[in-house]
Amino acid sequence: MKSAKQEKFEKQLAKHPHRHTLISERPIVSRRSFFQALGAGFGGCFLTGPAFSQNSGVIARGNPALIGKAKQVVFILLTGAPSHTDTFDLKVVNGTTPSFMNPTMIGDVNWPVGLMPKLANNVPDMAIVRTMRAWALQHNLGQSWAQIGRSPVAALGDIAPNTGTIVAAETWNQRRPTDTFPAFLGLNANDMVGEGYMKTLYAPVRFNPAAAGFPDTINPDGQTRFENKWNLLYQLDGSLRENSPISGSMEDFDGFYKEGKGMMFNPKVDGAFRFTTAESQKYGNSGFGNACLTASKVLAADAGTRYIQINFGSWDHHNTIYAAGTLPRMATMLDNGLSALLEDLKAAGTLSETLVVVLGEFGRTVGSLTGQAGRDHYSQHFAMFAGAGIKGGRALGSTNETGGFIKDFAWSRDRETRVEDVEATIYSAMGINYTNIRYDDPFKRGFEYVPGGDHDLYAPIEELWKS
Repeated sequence: MKSAKQEKFEKQLAKHPHRHTLISERPIVSRRSFFQALGAGFGGCFLTGPAFSQNSGVIARGNPALIGKAKQVVFILLTGAPSHTDTFDLKVVNGTTPSFMNPTMIGDVNWPVGLMPKLANNVPDMAIVRTMRAWALQHNLGQSWAQIGRSPVAALGDIAPNTGTIVAAETWNQRRPTDTFPAFLGLNANDMVGEGYMKTLYAPVRFNPAAAGFPDTINPDGQTRFENKWNLLYQLDGSLRENSPISGSMEDFDGFYKEGKGMMFNPKVDGAFRFTTAESQKYGNSGFGNACLTASKVLAADAGTRYIQINFGSWDHHNTIYAAGTLPRMATMLDNGLSALLEDLKAAGTLSETLVVVLGEFGRTVGSLTGQAGRDHYSQHFAMFAGAGIKGGRALGSTNETGGFIKDFAWSRDRETRVEDVEATIYSAMGINYTNIRYDDPFKRGFEYVPGGDHDLYAPIEELWKS
């Protein structure tokens, strides 16, 4: 039976519907060519699309009490959609669930200790929201939705910025002279959503971690020669870049250059982006583990990075889900990398100011396996939160015995939880007013940080911080 608030929510959705249609590949803006230009010497450069003024102001449509416990965010997107009932909402199905899962109660969380033994030690730091429902069951659409907190095919959806871009823009005036790292970093995420219509300055810097570190941050001519080239460049056309009489695009590109220069000949860069074989092995010696290791080192450098997105997939297990190379392989990499990240953040004393979010685009079918011994797409799924004062060791909400539908909502909204609520939670944790709307979009429609702010559709999951 639906709760009164769930019915009210659905009525509001009828007035403000979400469109569920397929989405084509979103355009990608890369900064790699920029660093290559600086590393090799100044050459031809380009802007990827029009830039629009970010000076139109931001209007708050509400004055909600904000959580404000986080200084930075690590957002882990499990692309391909993991099976919730085999991982963070474990359900034992007689004749189906393999014995190697070794389900064990840790507090009120039934955990697959045999599948993810290291994370079992981190359950006391985790809060698992088991009331998540996906809007769409198509991968590109769901993944984009998770990153922008709205329908990618709705108004402004195709130019909507990543949540990390909003965090970068909102915290930009807090940057110190020593903050030379990108505010928004994308690890193993070349296909992630970028800055949308907003300034390139707030775009994610995409990087696939490697032991050799971040490339092209040293010019072969040496630092002195590089500085001379830089100064000459600004003698020639500095007046066209700063307070440009031509367009805001020139100013945008100027900021892009200056932020990139901050990483050139910077000793902190090698310390944060290089790693040893021993460090990599601690994190599982995998691409995902190396991304978690890099995230830990970047945050430890305290050089201005406020939002890190890590993409990790694929969890698209339609066939032989329990075979060694399928779910167990993926879960082992998640177990090694995420557990080491949480432990190192905790040891460094930064977990208390770092919000860690783990989310897939949707879940997988429940109960018995399909005829292909796998699980297909399903709307019920989960989100995991840790750090930033989160009260861990528990699940928020519960599903029925198969994990097919929600049995207990267990939060103030008394309804299913959506990615828009997760986005509002991230903003509130960072002290950002999630009711904000800005009118600097190219169509002047008004870009809402969280959709439906003027009719209170979505909200932070404040119960994460309550005992």
